[in-house]
Amino acid sequence: MRQYLSFMLDGEMFAMDLLSVREIIQYAGETEVPLMPSCMRGVINLRGAVVPVVDLAVRFGREPSLIGRRSCIVIVEREGVIIGVLVDAVNTVLDICPDEIEPAPSFGARLRNDFIEGVGKANGRLVILLKVETVLSLAELAGGIS
Repeated sequence: MRQYLSFMLDGEMFAMDLLSVREIIQYAGETEVPLMPSCMRGVINLRGAVVPVVDLAVRFGREPSLIGRRSCIVIVEREGVIIGVLVDAVNTVLDICPDEIEPAPSFGARLRNDFIEGVGKANGRLVILLKVETVLSLAELAGGIS
């Protein structure tokens, strides 16, 4: 059994491995930094540390996220670097057995196939399980690849 944090983005449910999540904070704005890649929304101050914030919608090739009252920043640790991920709303922690995960579809997905770990079945719904290491690839984020 693996645990995943589920969240909403542009009306779709996604999830990421809970082991990569450090915390979830309420969205309170960010400071824009000139010349950052388009998917980088800006930076926030997290208890004295400057943390970059990725707009996951833009990273997926969509329009920038609209901020709502349930918007959150999921704080993720990736290769020893702390990154914030802007999502529309955090749902719940899902327990998904490996045999309940199907391979990523080879076509028809609205995001890069290498971003998808698989499609999980949880509580009668399908949820897209993200590969955090690819979605938040430091080399791609630093290079400005969306």
